[in-house]
Amino acid sequence: MKTIKELTNKEIFADEHTIAWELITWYQYPYEVLPNIGEYILKFGETLSEELFDKKGDNIWIAKSAAVAPSASIQGPAIIDEGAEIRHCAFIRGNAIVGKNAVVGNSTELKNVILFDGVQVPHYNYVGDSILGYKSHMGAGSITSNVKSDKTLVEIRCGEEKVKTGLKKMGAALGSYVEIGCGSILNPGTVIGSYTNVYPLSSVRGYVPGSSIYKRQGEIAERE
Repeated sequence: MKTIKELTNKEIFADEHTIAWELITWYQYPYEVLPNIGEYILKFGETLSEELFDKKGDNIWIAKSAAVAPSASIQGPAIIDEGAEIRHCAFIRGNAIVGKNAVVGNSTELKNVILFDGVQVPHYNYVGDSILGYKSHMGAGSITSNVKSDKTLVEIRCGEEKVKTGLKKMGAALGSYVEIGCGSILNPGTVIGSYTNVYPLSSVRGYVPGSSIYKRQGEIAERE
């Protein structure tokens, strides 16, 4: 199969700011990582320092320095890394890695995700079957849509190419320092390169190049 460089993990995730970096490097594309997050957590979690992490419930590892609100719900397997903040009524549904100093906000829901260090999903976000790169940020009410309406397998559009993921569920893969505007929807199979801004209330689909400004479908400007 032809390699599409823009969609590779090496191109999208250009740093090591995650305890899941080894998992990322095992695979060429982000959609290949998604089915293996849970198994990775189960194995990697057992190697975490007992001085830094507490194991709670059903395969849930929470850093002693993390702040977890009493009203938050965390289902395993999951790893909450050092300095992370899990706020009021956050709902983590399992197969989730929350990076160092990341913020999972009020009424935000996560499922089968990797949040790199410094990621912020602080207000009413849904992030499912997705990987969010270093210090990426999703504005209030922005979500990943991870299932197509016709329930067919997700494809990623990159220019004239269509890449078959083989997955029924895939949300988005974001590079480093991506800013998603409030109320935006990242449709199934969205991939956004690093240092890109997405306007509020956008509906995004397919590949968006790094260092750009997404205004609407078909209107993408290069960042100066």
